[in-house]
Amino acid sequence: MTENAGTPKKQGRNNGAVVMMCLSFVFGMGAMSYAAVPLYRIFCQVTGYNGTTQRVDQVSSVVLDRTMRVTFDANVAPGLQWDFKPVEREVNPKIGETIQVNFTAENRSNETQRGQAVFNVTPGEAGVYFNKVQCFCFTETDLKPGEKLDMPVVFYIDPDIVKAVESKNIHTVTLSYTFYPKEGPKPVASNEGGAEKIEKKL
Repeated sequence: MTENAGTPKKQGRNNGAVVMMCLSFVFGMGAMSYAAVPLYRIFCQVTGYNGTTQRVDQVSSVVLDRTMRVTFDANVAPGLQWDFKPVEREVNPKIGETIQVNFTAENRSNETQRGQAVFNVTPGEAGVYFNKVQCFCFTETDLKPGEKLDMPVVFYIDPDIVKAVESKNIHTVTLSYTFYPKEGPKPVASNEGGAEKIEKKL
């Protein structure tokens, strides 16, 4: 009798342990999913995986006597009424040479719009060797109605690209940008009214 009386309590404890384990697993998976995006982004930036370019603070001290054809692709996602394009469709710098290219963006809407450019390089193996010193993609861009902006990109191809087995035979790389809409700070109503009053006085 004593043995049978203790069985339900034991089963209750076992069920409670199973429930706790399941809850811990669910919370753990949720935390991992939340962290996956920033961790994946850091991984791409460090390794150049998936065509992610590198951001550097200094230029290359080595320039090879070999050129690399670099082409450019510009796109705008739905939500931005912008005309966005490269000034030059392609360049042929020497590997290791630091050069500047320019893109232009024009707001065709009747309101101020904010955008952020994302980028990648193809083939993906070239991403880790594509070094950006300066780029409009590092920050968000605001354009007023009808405003047109020249946006520079300063970059070089790391000379180590000719040493790696997976990249030594690459002769053309494409740098692609896509501008996505970003929601800007909303003006305070009282400030808007004040601005209108000032405009009337002027």
